[in-house]
Amino acid sequence: QVQLVESGGGLVQTGGSLRLSCAASGLPFSRYNMGWFRQVPGKEREFVAAINWNGASTYYADSVKGRYTISRDNAKNMVYLQMISLKPEDTGVYYCAASLLWVVTTSREYAHWGQGTQVTVSS
Repeated sequence: QVQLVESGGGLVQTGGSLRLSCAASGLPFSRYNMGWFRQVPGKEREFVAAINWNGASTYYADSVKGRYTISRDNAKNMVYLQMISLKPEDTGVYYCAASLLWVVTTSREYAHWGQGTQVTVSS
């Protein structure tokens, strides 16, 4: 079955960096566009970034532009999210997701989801 497994989350101070990874299996990875979302308790899942099937196009939420970089390695079935200059408001559970649609920023357009990885940015 389809599996998306995130890793790389943790606790970091304001201004710090983290790199999230998502390992995909059970799907034709190079056909899928990939996205990252984040969620905090009591709020809806929020779009963060997306990358198209071959990595040629990316799209970011305004709140992370210039600080986050999404990338992928189709040979390894991996997608990454490099985060720099982190702020306390970046705190949340980060989810990796796969969609056959482009460009989509709403969670309902993504067919497959990982279990999430916690990112906590302390002030």
